[in-house]
Amino acid sequence: MIIEDNEELKKLIKNGIIDCEGENLFCDFHIDVDAHIKAWNIKAQDIKAWNINANNINAWNINAENIDAWNIKAQDINAGNIKAWNIKALNIGYYAVCCAYKNITCESITGTRNNSKHFVLDGKIMINGEERK
Repeated sequence: MIIEDNEELKKLIKNGIIDCEGENLFCDFHIDVDAHIKAWNIKAQDIKAWNINANNINAWNINAENIDAWNIKAQDINAGNIKAWNIKALNIGYYAVCCAYKNITCESITGTRNNSKHFVLDGKIMINGEERK
């Protein structure tokens, strides 16, 4: 599904959800919606949304309350919670928890809370090319 602008994207909101599940969502603009987004793949310059559920997210910047994804590739991620299969980003900032089933690869990763945690279940955390625990 190719969307031309935010106004067209906002027309897809039904009960607070943009449901493109099973489809690809291509947006060659900055996504800024007050809605949950469900899609197979999301490609955009910037994504600002409440919840993002996708198999793959490719973006320059992601600002979200919650991200549930198979793979995330981004320049910067700012989120309340991040749950993913793989996370690859330059900078990751999160509030409480950032976890991946396989790997996290980034230049920096920082939690806001004093007791925030980032971890992987079955892979490695690589920060600036060095493995971290």
